[in-house]
This record gives sequence, structure tokens and C-alpha cells, in this order.
Amino acid sequence: MTTPMIQLSGVRKSFGQVGVIQGVDIEVEDGEFSVFVGPSGCGKSTLLRMIAGLETIDGGDLILNGQRINDLPPDQRGIAMVFQSYALYPHMTVAQNIGFSLDLKKVPKAEIAREVGRVSEQLQLSELLDRRPAELSGGQRQRVAIGRAIIKRPRVILFDEPLSNLDAALRVQMRAELQKLHQELRPTIVYVTHDQVEAMTMATRIVVLNKGRVEQWDTPIALYNNPINTFVAGFIGSPRMNLITGTITGDAMVQGFKADAGWVARLDGRSLAGSIGQSVTLGVRPEDIRPVATAAEADLEARVAIVERLGAETYLNVRNGEDTLLVRAQGDLAMTPGTSVQLALNHAAFHLFDQTGAVIAA
Repeated sequence: MTTPMIQLSGVRKSFGQVGVIQGVDIEVEDGEFSVFVGPSGCGKSTLLRMIAGLETIDGGDLILNGQRINDLPPDQRGIAMVFQSYALYPHMTVAQNIGFSLDLKKVPKAEIAREVGRVSEQLQLSELLDRRPAELSGGQRQRVAIGRAIIKRPRVILFDEPLSNLDAALRVQMRAELQKLHQELRPTIVYVTHDQVEAMTMATRIVVLNKGRVEQWDTPIALYNNPINTFVAGFIGSPRMNLITGTITGDAMVQGFKADAGWVARLDGRSLAGSIGQSVTLGVRPEDIRPVATAAEADLEARVAIVERLGAETYLNVRNGEDTLLVRAQGDLAMTPGTSVQLALNHAAFHLFDQTGAVIAA
């Protein structure tokens, strides 16, 4: 069995009386692209800074490639970090910024030039080496910051929301470039973001954090298909999963879900006879709800509140009593707010959660 590149065992961190990291246990394999996600204030950036050595660890163990490094200074960890703010030196050229760490180590200038050339070619910066940061676009500055990190050939690179300052088109471009970089160099990457699209498209595994604790830790598709609780179900996925409160109804032979708003859906393929009358939350993804032509085909009727026509797909925000649902339909649907729509649910794709928010096994 190979040794994980990074291991966190019972890691804790407090600021004063406030515990911001509360016993985190995770492993990041060598060459893995691990992404930390969670809402603002969940501790993901603090955890990243602890790995880098920029924050002290109050408890637990941080192991890097088999060595405990809790008290090892940042410059001795062999870890590079890319910040949200780029943190480039404004008076230096692109070449000088990229090669700065080698210059500090008194590496011969010819070798620095050779390494800067190698990195700038990888990041498509070769024609910009004489420019200063003020003369670059946001995407170009971020590539320079990445170049400065990878020139040291680190085994671990940490990214703290590096794309959040870029516009939508540049974020898409930079996601592709980061994936290409990872495929070519195979460093171990730990990446912090609040953007689920970034997490889903780039990660080998995602760590979902909430209030300083790990809620779930798995591959992107496993998290999407099998969320362990309502927090993960509502956080992973863009747009988010619909979560509807109700009760289990029926008898020993056939059970169903009755929403608090009054509509009822079958619970196909499940044995929940012991849960009849129990309050639950039903989770159903927007793509598992579809408009149908007749009431006979439908599970519920709703009123259209908002229509977002994107060409290839249409998003409908609909209401049934107190329930507001998001529907993701394929193709262009010319619907008008205020009209009624019949909706059928994909019963096989239901997720059920108990009153604590934990998933109920089928």
C-alpha cells in the first residue's frame, strides 16, 4: 500500500475560544487533485494554510510523505502555494516573477533562464516575459502566479480560490489549463474553492467541509449521486438538489411520500414499512423532474414562477403550495410565468433523509 502524500489526523485549530477546524481526518494521495469545498467560514482556507505552514496546528497530526510536519517551517515543506490575489511583484517582469524563488536560492542565471523558458512555454507566457503585472490581464497574472509556484518543481501545490477574481470566460479557460497542467506534471494538488463547477470538473476527490468538520469525502460523481446528508445534497450540484419536507405514507405493501404541500409520489423499489408516518425530507435533482402533457402522467401540478431559457436547456422555477422546485428541462421550452405545468418525477432517483438530515438507506 502506498503512503498518502498528505495525511491529516484529528487536526484542530481554534482562534481564541472559537474552534474553526474540529478534528479533520483526510488523506490526499500522491498525484491526486483534491478540492476542498464548503460555504464561507467553513474552514477550508484555514485548513489549506495549516498544510502550508502559515497557520499553527493546535492538535492532531499533519503528515507529509510519511513525515510529521506540524512544526516544520513553511520553506522546508517543499510546498508551493498560489493565492487568490496573485501576489506578484509589480516592479518585476514576468520572467523575474517566475524565477524569483530560484534567484533567492542563488541558482545560476543561465539555469534560471532555462527553467523560466520551460515554465513559460507550458503556460503560454513566452511572449510576455518582458512585461510587468500591470500590463497583463487577470488570466495572464494568474498564469504567472502558477508559473512561480511550479518552477520549484514542488510535489505539492496548494491553490486558495485562484480563479475567483476572473470573469466567467476566463475561469473556464483557466480550469482547462489547470487540468492540463496536472495531467502533464502530476503534482499533488489541494485546491480550495466555493465554486462547485470547479470542484466537480477538476477534482479527483472532493472534501465537503461545514463548520470546521468533514461532512463527506469522495469522488465528484459519488458525492453527486450518493450524498450522505441534506447538507451535502444541497451543496453539491449546480443547480442544487430540491429538498422537500413531508412524511412516509402507505401500508406494509406499498409506501409513498406525501409532501407537506399535499402532493404524493410513489417510493418505488424501497422497503420503508417500518417508517410509515415518519417525517422525512425528499431530495430530487432538477434534471429528475420533467414537464408532461397530462395530469395522468404527473406527480404534481405547479405554477411557473420564473423561466430561464438557455437554448439547449430551460430552467423552470415552479411553486406548489409552500414548495418551490427547480426543474431542469432539455431543449427550449416557451413557457410563461403564471401558467400551470404538470410535472413527473423520476422515482428511481429519489433521495430520502431523516429528521437529523442523514440519508435513509433504501
